[in-house]
Amino acid sequence: MVEASQKDQGQSAPMMLITGPSGAGRSTAIRSLEDMGYEAIDNLPLGLLPRLLTAPVGGDQTLDRPLALGVDTRNRDFSAQALFDAVETLGAFKAGQVQLLYVDCRPDVLLRRFSETRRRHPMAPAESAQIGIARELALLRPIRAQADVLIDTSEMSPHDLRAELERLLVPRGEGRLSVSIHSFSYKRGLPRGADIVLDCRFLRNPYWEEPLRPLDGRAPEVAEFVSADPRFAAFLAQLTEMMMLLLPGFEAEGKSYLSIALGCTGGQHRSVAVAETLTHTLADDGWQVSTRHRELERRAAIADAR
Repeated sequence: MVEASQKDQGQSAPMMLITGPSGAGRSTAIRSLEDMGYEAIDNLPLGLLPRLLTAPVGGDQTLDRPLALGVDTRNRDFSAQALFDAVETLGAFKAGQVQLLYVDCRPDVLLRRFSETRRRHPMAPAESAQIGIARELALLRPIRAQADVLIDTSEMSPHDLRAELERLLVPRGEGRLSVSIHSFSYKRGLPRGADIVLDCRFLRNPYWEEPLRPLDGRAPEVAEFVSADPRFAAFLAQLTEMMMLLLPGFEAEGKSYLSIALGCTGGQHRSVAVAETLTHTLADDGWQVSTRHRELERRAAIADAR
């Protein structure tokens, strides 16, 4: 199954909403995007978004810079649903694609960063930083699951974060297309904002092999099992051929981002294996590619919260 969205193909500059837990590097990401040419606004109350979008633009009206909006959990009108509504509002207002960037970090690293700087956590000013971190991560969990781009800064310096943003978001040459490949479970619905959706449930399922069940599609044993399906080689060859046809066309039309979603029953084995294979194939051909495994990330987040 292939589904293509009806979005306008990049007729306007891209917009990015950036959020994530305190201490993960959200402000660093916003400053980096500003240096990359984005018009950046931090700590924007979501209730002011309509006024921002309808405000008159001074100067040269032909300039249409990309926009980066930082959203902080401390704002009084912040909620997961309010942020999702903001993404829909942005998408309806302008034709450019709207991306939700989540700057993430492991709880133990966040705790260490707060301890080193002796800052109070904004969501627990009179309590321990550990309580504030847990409270904020619980609030952000639905947003993390729906983010278009996720960057984990646990092992990154501010310089590393900037380099990762440049790799993922800044075109290598004018008009260069960035491709995001997602794996997902059909049980939990389609990823938000997917441009192309492919169903991998026709491939044989490693879940029914006891030794493979606890593993995921990144494991060599699972990848080998999936690729051994008699239909896999033809599927991959035709999928690659289709991508090599479509990607230059989307790029020529001025589209900045393309999201490809690959689904299976549980989002653990087949879709992950195919996503990894397609990512390497496109990267080897010179395309800018990032990968997200939604269900694997969700399980990791739940495990960290325990």
